[in-house]
Amino acid sequence: MTNPEYITHSTAVDRSIRESFARQGLMTTMQARIDDIAIGRVILRMPITDAVGQQHGFAHAGASFALGDSAAGYAALSTMPEGAEVLTIEMKINLIAPARGVFLWATGEVLKAGRRLTVVRATVEAEAADGSRTPVALLQGTMIPT
Repeated sequence: MTNPEYITHSTAVDRSIRESFARQGLMTTMQARIDDIAIGRVILRMPITDAVGQQHGFAHAGASFALGDSAAGYAALSTMPEGAEVLTIEMKINLIAPARGVFLWATGEVLKAGRRLTVVRATVEAEAADGSRTPVALLQGTMIPT
């Protein structure tokens, strides 16, 4: 979806996404939470802790990838028929800055929802202690309903 005016989601879509998200062990392990859900857009956040850190003190690129992939996947799911689930069939990441701070935020968006494939992107930002955010990763991929 290229329109920045996102459509309000239904209670059923919200419930379905939240129930699916709650079943993700990795997101639970990383203490990730859903911040916002709209049709074609989902925002996730997680604390940057030692558990997701790397040797230089930043969040590991794998944490940025996992959070971005999940945000993009749930954005895709928000456009699919009730009862559908979603799988990533390919995802590319550009790491553009070290992920330092207190939180990672991932905004997943649908670029094109087709009959079978959905093209998505996610922007991952690191939030500093003062609340400022820096983009740290850009992802683009393709999702398929299951």
